[in-house]
Amino acid sequence: MRAVVFEEFGKPAEVREVPDPAPAEHGVVVRVEATGLCRSDWHGWMGHDTDIVLPHVPGHELAGVVEAVGTRVTGWRPGDRVTVPFVCACGSCPACAAGDQQVCERQTQPGFSHWGSFADYVALDHADVNLVAIPDGMAYGTAAGLGCRFATAFRAVVQQGRAAAGQWVAVHGCGGVGLSAVMIAAAAGARVVAVDIAPGALELARRFGAAHCLDASTVPDTAAAVRELTGGGAHLSLDALGSPATCAASVDSLRRRGRHVQVGLLPSADGTTPVPMARAIALELELLGSHGMAAHTYPGMLELVRSGVLRPDLLVTSAVPLDAAPAALARMGEAPGAGVTVIEPWS
Repeated sequence: MRAVVFEEFGKPAEVREVPDPAPAEHGVVVRVEATGLCRSDWHGWMGHDTDIVLPHVPGHELAGVVEAVGTRVTGWRPGDRVTVPFVCACGSCPACAAGDQQVCERQTQPGFSHWGSFADYVALDHADVNLVAIPDGMAYGTAAGLGCRFATAFRAVVQQGRAAAGQWVAVHGCGGVGLSAVMIAAAAGARVVAVDIAPGALELARRFGAAHCLDASTVPDTAAAVRELTGGGAHLSLDALGSPATCAASVDSLRRRGRHVQVGLLPSADGTTPVPMARAIALELELLGSHGMAAHTYPGMLELVRSGVLRPDLLVTSAVPLDAAPAALARMGEAPGAGVTVIEPWS
């Protein structure tokens, strides 16, 4: 099969022929029809993930068709249209038994713990626990983004963040996760303040329901601006980008007893990130993480998509062939583009 491969972190990847994958006895091989280009893929390419072993094929947001099944798989067969959370759970550890597959103790992640979906085919583990059927009529490009950005944002806003109608929600960083969070929070009836440096991203945030948009390149103190716009601070604030500056701004944006949810990855040389803990103590803030979403919790989100309340299809702003993926991956380290780019390996 063809796949995007890199031999060194931060060095140009290339499309080459590699062996086809085979399913584990509990897994499947999926023919990739669409796979999202995510900032997490860029972090992996840069060497920020210790699980990655070189040479490597990135890609973790995907949708496609089951091509082959392992001998122990009971719920899926070739030809099924599927997507999958980027956290593939084992289904048997204590976390999975509690229903918390998104923090499975033996999780695997395509594109990180093993070769991913920037390829014609990808192997996925524990299919009966992790695969999600794509609803009739949903395009593969739309479904691909559900596995990471949209589902991650849904859990961060609804399940972890507990956004409610009439509350103020601040979203710092309006890439794929951030724009998803804007749409989801607005659909929940919250009033959203979107923060980014890219005019195109802010325009999409307005389109998806943001009440206010702040250009962080011209507003010197975005946290103070959020507090002023919201009459004291956001009830919920998300760092959807992942940087020390946006993390701190998100915490500083909150009102008393507000909730910060960290969604964007925060790579650093020593694994630590400065957080304004004095403010967290004084205002009794909640500081939460959000890490994907378990497959068994997808039905509620999918019903909102089916009914038209949520429109993840609107987030997809471009599609590129596999040959264009290496250059597009490298550009993720520059100013991120507006919306979501989908790679279509067979195009």
